[in-house]
Amino acid sequence: MSLSKPKTPKTSGVDITSTPGFWRRFAAIVYDFLLLLAVLFLATALLLPFNNGEAFTSGQTFYSIYLSIISFVFYGWFWTHGGQTLGSRAWNLKLLTLDQKPVGWRQAALRFGAALLSWAVFGLGFFWIIIDKNKRSWHDHLSKTALFLHSTNK
Repeated sequence: MSLSKPKTPKTSGVDITSTPGFWRRFAAIVYDFLLLLAVLFLATALLLPFNNGEAFTSGQTFYSIYLSIISFVFYGWFWTHGGQTLGSRAWNLKLLTLDQKPVGWRQAALRFGAALLSWAVFGLGFFWIIIDKNKRSWHDHLSKTALFLHSTNK
C-alpha cells in the first residue's frame, strides 16, 4: 500500500504557473496550420467527385462552409480530447479552462470563433499576447481558456 498522494488527472504534467510566450505559441500555430492544410486538401479531394471533378468557385458557399466545419472539427477534437493539437504537443502546450479543467465542445466552439475574430483583424487578437500580463490572446479571454506549459515528465 502506497502512502504517496496520487496525481490528479486535471493538472498532471501541467505547470499551471507557467504560460507560453509568443514565439512558442506561434510555432505551434504554424505547425498546426500545415497539418490543417493537409487535412483540407484531403477533404477537398473527397468532395471533388461530387463537383464533377471541377474546381470549386467562390460562388459555391457550401464549399467554404464545409472547409470551416472541417477546420472546427480538426481543432475541436484535439482540444476536447486531451487539450493538445499536434503542434501544441510538439511545443509542450496544453489547452485547459482557466480553472485547469478539460475543454468541452461548447468552449471549443467559442474559442474557434474567437480565434477567427482574432485573426480577422490582422492578427491583433493573437498579438495581444505580447502586451497582456497573463500572455493571453483575445480567444483565450473570450473562451475562458488558456494555454499552459505541459511537462513531459510524469
